[in-house]
Amino acid sequence: MKQHTTITILTALVTLAVTVTANPPDPANYIGSKMCGVCHKAEASGNQLGKWQASPHAKAFETLGTPAAKEAAKKLGIDDPQKSGKCLKCHSTAYNFTEVVATEKIKVEEGVSCESCHGPGKKYMAKSTMESREKSIAAGMIYPATKTCTLCHNSESPTFKGFNEKEYSEKIAHPNPKVKK
Repeated sequence: MKQHTTITILTALVTLAVTVTANPPDPANYIGSKMCGVCHKAEASGNQLGKWQASPHAKAFETLGTPAAKEAAKKLGIDDPQKSGKCLKCHSTAYNFTEVVATEKIKVEEGVSCESCHGPGKKYMAKSTMESREKSIAAGMIYPATKTCTLCHNSESPTFKGFNEKEYSEKIAHPNPKVKK
């Protein structure tokens, strides 16, 4: 039974990765973490902005400047990981999972921000939409956001050592207690 469950989960992840890759988010609809933060910084609603700013995702671009990242890049023939699309496609939302800048609305230095995981926010950012998870999803928000994790957390990464969705999603959890399910 356990093997069947594992195969089912892997099949679902592959299907999702193919679907998201075949239908990438529209870069024209990105708004950037500053706009997301307008509503998502209050402690009463979960301070998602602050939790993101303290997370490794917010520092994903900076990570590419470390000696360890430069060494990993060197092994792949990459001179500067902070300038390589091969690295930035996962270390910066501005690249939209591609090897070229996809939107100027988000600075490369912003790292992996809200819209890498939740999808471009322009169509679901209205307060009246965001007050309902169902309305947000209908307007394009990706939920659960873990649907996009394996686009970057996979064997293509030179530092990949496996991915435990439950463990990692708990580490980056940032729920809004006011959202109606």
